[in-house]
Amino acid sequence: MANVIFSAGIDSVSGALSKPSKSGQHSCNKMLLATHRTAPTENNHCNRLYLRKKVERSTTPSSYELQLRSRFGQAATAAQARMKNLSTLEADRAAFNEQKDLAGGKKTFYAYLFNLEYDKLRS
Repeated sequence: MANVIFSAGIDSVSGALSKPSKSGQHSCNKMLLATHRTAPTENNHCNRLYLRKKVERSTTPSSYELQLRSRFGQAATAAQARMKNLSTLEADRAAFNEQKDLAGGKKTFYAYLFNLEYDKLRS
């Protein structure tokens, strides 16, 4: 396994260090990704580098998948609109506050509204 040692003053790096270029002449199809683990371990090897290449989908989306994507987009749009609707905002906030501490309750207001709108579209 490889070990990454950074220059003095740099403790860790996390995220994409380089991405594939979209220009034609100097483009590369790979991405250099760094991760830093903060969990306590016995050894000090918590930095890792990965070289990832772009993966293209080999099949076309099925009609069911396209239907799910459409439903997701409609629910997201409806949830955003419902967040701005002043006539239902107070009742929605009260209902959200009642359920957020329960098991399986949505922890954010947007997630709560999205779930309501998605369930409406499913039925």
